[in-house]
Amino acid sequence: MRTRSRTLAALGTAVLCTAIALSGGVARAAPGGGAGVPPGTVLSVRPLDRALWVPGTAHGYRLSYVSQNGFGARAVTTGEVLIPAGRAPRGGWPVISWAHGTSGLADACAPSRVGPAEKARDFSYLATWMRQGYAIVGTDYAGLGTPGLPAYLNGASEAHNIVDMVTAARAFADAKLPASTRLARKYVIIGQSQGGGAAIYTARYATTLGGPGLSYRGAVGTGTPANVEKALLPLGPKSPPVALTPGITSYIAYIFASLRHVHPELGIDGILTAEGRSYLAMAERECVNAFEAKLAGVNVGDWFTRPVALLPNFASTLSDYMAMPTSGFDTPFFMANGLEDTDVPFAIVAPYVAQLKANGEPVEFHTYPTDHNGTMAASLPDSIPFVRDRFH
Repeated sequence: MRTRSRTLAALGTAVLCTAIALSGGVARAAPGGGAGVPPGTVLSVRPLDRALWVPGTAHGYRLSYVSQNGFGARAVTTGEVLIPAGRAPRGGWPVISWAHGTSGLADACAPSRVGPAEKARDFSYLATWMRQGYAIVGTDYAGLGTPGLPAYLNGASEAHNIVDMVTAARAFADAKLPASTRLARKYVIIGQSQGGGAAIYTARYATTLGGPGLSYRGAVGTGTPANVEKALLPLGPKSPPVALTPGITSYIAYIFASLRHVHPELGIDGILTAEGRSYLAMAERECVNAFEAKLAGVNVGDWFTRPVALLPNFASTLSDYMAMPTSGFDTPFFMANGLEDTDVPFAIVAPYVAQLKANGEPVEFHTYPTDHNGTMAASLPDSIPFVRDRFH
């Protein structure tokens, strides 16, 4: 594991140095090479494909920047910057840092390359935020569109990616754009599904991660996947005894593909059946919509030769990898869940919210009579004023 981590770190350093050399002076390497480049450093900038502009966008860019991967090492990460039409208010456009939902693990699935998996849903939702007078930045997450494999649902890596994206976007705007299109220090994090979990996880650490250069104001998470690590512990031969929905099956495959990449010491490969190896390999190369189309009737219980909980340190490693924080939040945050959500059922989110409230955390929680996708639009009458209040 240590040798592999050193190899990845060396590779990351080489990639960082190469990217900086190609960036045309947007970034400068710190003494000592790429390993010393600060998080949020911009490595390269190019126009974002106009087909990927949220309605209302006047300027769109695709950035590569320095952040952190699932190994805790510096890594090249990509993302997008969407600036609305008109002149920025004094201090710059307030920023929405968008955390996208599940798209896949392969580089070809990166939203800044091909758009989000649920383009119509996400573009309509984000356009609503842009109409409120906010610029939007969105990370792809480290390893999605860049070397390595994304650490899917790993809050620590995603938190760095989300905050560093804001730092990078502001640095680019300050250095290269006119004053009328600059970005403010103040930002709110918003996310759905995978991104909902990333947004709420990041909410716990955003003030520290952003430092004095940013002003974190709050977060909105819809369809937030809490307590998922507990739901995975019973998996094993013939457990579950029936096939789950293709959506949930794809999430499980992505989790185990990422987990065995970041934590090979768990020995996940050693308890996979031939079918399990096949589907985890598929998870590494298939974007979510194409992957789900191949999972109807597939039973996760056929992927394992023995219970996953019997792997040494599996429960504790899984918890460290993806459990959501339950205390220490310093700023109000908003969560919403659909009562008809079958991707992230209310039954697994409710205990998490109850724990937050018992701990006195500043959470505002809403439920709506809709499904996973519908929660985004249904929550807007409540989340828009929440965010407006946080910015002011």
